[in-house]
Amino acid sequence: MADLYTVLSIRGAERRYRADHAALAGADLDLHAGRITALLGPSGSGKSTLLRAIAGLERLEAGSIRYGDTIWNDAHTHLPPEARRVGMVFQDYALFPHMTALANVAFGLSGPDKQARALAQLEAAELGQRAKAYPHELSGGEQQRVALARALAPQPGVVLLDEPFSGLDRRLRGELRERTVDTLRAARTTALIVTHDAEEAMAVADDLALMDDGRIIQTGAPDAVWMNPVSAIAAKLLGDVEIIETRAGDGQAATPFGPVNAAGFDAGQRVNVLIRPRAFTLTASETGSFTITRRRSAGPHLNLRFASEAGEWMAQTPAPSSIAEGDRVSVTLDPVYVRVVAG
Repeated sequence: MADLYTVLSIRGAERRYRADHAALAGADLDLHAGRITALLGPSGSGKSTLLRAIAGLERLEAGSIRYGDTIWNDAHTHLPPEARRVGMVFQDYALFPHMTALANVAFGLSGPDKQARALAQLEAAELGQRAKAYPHELSGGEQQRVALARALAPQPGVVLLDEPFSGLDRRLRGELRERTVDTLRAARTTALIVTHDAEEAMAVADDLALMDDGRIIQTGAPDAVWMNPVSAIAAKLLGDVEIIETRAGDGQAATPFGPVNAAGFDAGQRVNVLIRPRAFTLTASETGSFTITRRRSAGPHLNLRFASEAGEWMAQTPAPSSIAEGDRVSVTLDPVYVRVVAG
């Protein structure tokens, strides 16, 4: 990403709420101009703490946050939230209940044209006709769009969104994701979206950052990160994965399904073989070494559990399929969906 302009740079960010646990433990992250970064991690990994530190709501105990040439936070500086060019969309949207949608968006703007600017931002969110509505009169999706319009109205340098779709039903969530991404891109905004949902992160991100235990463990384009996780933890953050602990030898690693490529690892080195469920091809065979233990429909594919004396694993196979519970099967692997990482 050397050709991308870095708007915001975070280095070595540390924050503790108690002595025995670091919410941030040396996190590094760059946000690039006009791009949407999704920050994906489990609950308690430090995502929201990092978001709040960028906004100025948390003060780092070590490390730095720099916006362009301006230091927002380091050992000597802590710029207050109001002095940072940050817009924020909270998980609960935090709209003022006694204000109309237009007044919510205009809040924080100044100048004689602030009402016109607020209305223009509402119209960009396709909510001009709801300008006089109060939050309780708006649907969940409309409330989210008002919150986004309010965040964008002051033309911030960076917009932060904290789990912005988590309170919506699945159908509306997908629709609103698309609308939000379109709005952010139309505004050419640099944005950071925090989520614990891998599907959501992959759907919205230009750049993907994985976070675990207070650190950023991998960054890159979503497809590249999904295809090439750097560790078992990174692979698990992005969806179902089977992990086989073994050792490398002669450029290969042994699995119950045959050897896989382990070039670059020393003979005898501990490795983890990461296998996505779609890597498995199951073929019915009376002499197969594996038995189907569970068959569940998942719409366009089937989730199949299969087992041998060596263990049990899950495969995703296209539907329909005649394979049934109790069938014997042989198993092969598609190497495209297999990665070997250090154990």
